[in-house]
Amino acid sequence: MAIDVDADGEDRGGPSTGGAGEEREQGLEGERLSTIYAPSTAHGRAAVAILRVSGPGVGNVFRHITGAPLPRPRMATVHGIRNPDNGNRLDTALFLFFPAPASFTGEDLLEIQHHGGLGVCRAIDDILARSGFCRLADPGEFTRRAFLNGKMDLTQAEAVADLAEAATVAQVEQSSSQLAGSLSGRFQAWRLELIRILSIVEAEIDFGSDDDLPDQLWRTILPDLERLRDQLCDLLADDHSGERLRRGIVIAVAGRTNVGKSTLVNLLARREVAITSAIPGTTRDVLEVALDIRGIPVTLLDTAGLRETADPVEAEGVRRAVERAAGADLRMLVDDDPHFLEQIGEKSIPVLSKCDAGAPAFFSGLAISCRSGYGIEELLERLFRECRDLVPKSGVAVLSRTRHRQCVQETLDCIDRALDRANGPLDIFAEEVRCAGRSMGRLTGHVHTEDVLDAIFWSFCIGK
Repeated sequence: MAIDVDADGEDRGGPSTGGAGEEREQGLEGERLSTIYAPSTAHGRAAVAILRVSGPGVGNVFRHITGAPLPRPRMATVHGIRNPDNGNRLDTALFLFFPAPASFTGEDLLEIQHHGGLGVCRAIDDILARSGFCRLADPGEFTRRAFLNGKMDLTQAEAVADLAEAATVAQVEQSSSQLAGSLSGRFQAWRLELIRILSIVEAEIDFGSDDDLPDQLWRTILPDLERLRDQLCDLLADDHSGERLRRGIVIAVAGRTNVGKSTLVNLLARREVAITSAIPGTTRDVLEVALDIRGIPVTLLDTAGLRETADPVEAEGVRRAVERAAGADLRMLVDDDPHFLEQIGEKSIPVLSKCDAGAPAFFSGLAISCRSGYGIEELLERLFRECRDLVPKSGVAVLSRTRHRQCVQETLDCIDRALDRANGPLDIFAEEVRCAGRSMGRLTGHVHTEDVLDAIFWSFCIGK
């Protein structure tokens, strides 16, 4: 039985932005020649599990477990999976074969959709591991091969990992936009512009005495370099909003002892994550709770109550509370004394707790009751507005990783040095422009080292 699959869906890694380029290394020979396999779905009991095999030995693997030749490309075909040792049938599965280069990895790729019981998964994994035709993939190796084969650049490869880890709608939208090329298209255009500028400068160096070359042609590119510099500055002036969205907004819940901080955290988390007690100093360490506030990821920190104490353990908890609150993106200062909260500055969100009968008339801030639910919706609305201002606007391409920011900053530094040396020796000016191009190339992966790739792809889960 076969079902035709739309060929447009075969390359699931996002659009390529210009291919690998002549500077991109192709990895170790053994990496390119080996055949790898790994589950694409999470471990555990399920109706269906998906396993992928990629590399030149895909045909041998398929024949080993089915006894049949490879199916037609991009045709969903049902076959039995047998145990090669005794011929016993283990499962019936759906197979999809994507020949190179029209696959996610750019290699021959086989996708196996089999039943998701733990016993079935273990049996198929055991057969593949003992087959001699393939090996278990390293973390991120499928995406790494897609990168090395020019199916995506490095920023898109990172987006694959971010998309797999995304926990909220806003994170999904940012990762999907990056995978579709929102960053890589811009970076590639800037890299090509630097190459164009460098070619004009080098022409001046090599052929400056040629009568056919306009006098000081290279100076015509200075406005272009200044314009590129301004664009890089604009990209860096985003208050780290993309990185913040990727990791989540950190909100510290701080305040004195026994004012209801842990009770509020439990209410917002909708589960008992913190111990609550009438005894002061119950919370000693910082507790972290993940929340989704209208699609924005938030990490809520329940901190120790602030007070002077002779208990060394509680004192350490207070020290950590102050430290984590200082480093948080937002701070909620909770207290049951409205006069105390009236003195709080603008950097914290004052929250008056234990307002079972409502807030005092003179208090203009947020007032809540964890017992009755009074004011909780207003608090969530305020938190959403504050968080929304800290993340990128929907559809705006921003830097999402520290690595991106470092490469852009290095590029900007090189351009600044080039502009400062515009009236000096031309070969030094050219070297700074060349340096800028290399920094931009490292960003997209057109210039890379194995150490950089290892650091990026080993953070992936196995199967990606």
